[in-house]
Amino acid sequence: MANSVNSFFKLSTLLCLILALSGCGLMGLAVPAAVSGGAAGVNYTWTNTAYKTISYPVADVEVALNKALKKMDIKKTKREAEESKVSLTVVTSNLDIHIDLEKVTPSATSIKVNAKKGVFFKDKATATEIIVQTEKNLK
Repeated sequence: MANSVNSFFKLSTLLCLILALSGCGLMGLAVPAAVSGGAAGVNYTWTNTAYKTISYPVADVEVALNKALKKMDIKKTKREAEESKVSLTVVTSNLDIHIDLEKVTPSATSIKVNAKKGVFFKDKATATEIIVQTEKNLK
């Protein structure tokens, strides 16, 4: 009995290590808190949407975002505006990207970028670069 319990714990430990080292997407579901990104303080939700709060009004951030999208040759297909939020849908040849600019205060804006490749895959690098280029255009 003791041998089977010991084997079970060894097998469980090995399975956990394999999942952790493989970058298994399901492991992220256990941690709902945001994980800090590596580029310019960009963070990610547990669904891999990049986000950052920038100390500029929504209108200024939208102008900077449009410059960044143009520089990156990303085409805007849809724009929706509400009282304190602007949503953009943009595309590349293989990505569908949804961007939200939301007023936090009159002088602070939250930018969220969700770059998807198909149904299951996210492109965190492109999402991060959109935020980084937008922020560069504000300085």
